[in-house]
Amino acid sequence: MPTAPLQSSPLPPNSSAIGTNSADFIETLEYRRFVEFCDACRQYRYIGLCFGPPGVGKTLSASRYSRNDAIGAYDSAIKETPLVPPIDTVLYTPLVMNSPSRVDSDIKRARETVAGMVRWPLRREAQATLKALRERDEACRSQNLDLPAKERTDVASLKPSYMEVFADYAAREKSLADPTTLIVVDEADRLRMNSLEQLRAIFDEGAAGLVLIGMPGIEQRVARFAQLYSRIGFVHEFRPLGETEIEKLLDDHWTPRGVRLPNEPMTPEVEAAIIRMTAGNFRLLKRILAQIERVLDANNIDTITAESVLLARESLVIGQA
Repeated sequence: MPTAPLQSSPLPPNSSAIGTNSADFIETLEYRRFVEFCDACRQYRYIGLCFGPPGVGKTLSASRYSRNDAIGAYDSAIKETPLVPPIDTVLYTPLVMNSPSRVDSDIKRARETVAGMVRWPLRREAQATLKALRERDEACRSQNLDLPAKERTDVASLKPSYMEVFADYAAREKSLADPTTLIVVDEADRLRMNSLEQLRAIFDEGAAGLVLIGMPGIEQRVARFAQLYSRIGFVHEFRPLGETEIEKLLDDHWTPRGVRLPNEPMTPEVEAAIIRMTAGNFRLLKRILAQIERVLDANNIDTITAESVLLARESLVIGQA
């Protein structure tokens, strides 16, 4: 009896397939090269220019390197211990419509957030110490109510005094250096000349290195701004995944978060089809694996075949991802 053709699924149902290896982030060769590039910009306080086609992982890598998820999840009101190591990188994505003043204020706000995370342990210590001193002073005042005037203790004579300790903590907090040593600007293609000049002014303050991330061609665009271009110390091309890396991911049964595929090894034919379709584009790899899951679930099959991969490909817009 001939088998029915595979059908695609219009909606993403929950898969009941036995697990594959879903990881939030994969440290690829390109990510490691990106880390080396950013570390160099930080160490030598240079401007770095990173470019690459869409979907290869530039934004994911920048977010991972800057530990941006930790910044978003950090709640200083309940955090018991400081982040180790401390965060020292600011990731900034400009709005589509931006201005020099907006760029400046956004980066200042982001740096203040990072600085606040570093200052919070000292602030928490100050709050506890000052609370104890207030309670000490209040206890002294209450005790004085029951004593003759000549036997009372002058609260102002208690050492250390509340104001002395308050001033000491304020001075210690002020002396803490700005922890930001690298500013990473994603989607730098959105910035016009005046906004790029504002970034140059921020860089010229000398406190941090700067990395600009954009599409291929941004290097020619920046080259038109001589004062900015002359400060660029490193250029990094973010390349697509190599065939060997994709094969390794597929052999390890890696899938994007929320996607579960059969745990059986993929055949060389299936792997070759996926590699050919994705051409090293990480975003496209995630999308096609998710679509394969939908195809398998819709047809109630538990083996990935070349036919299912082709059907998954037909459901996607394959282009510049």
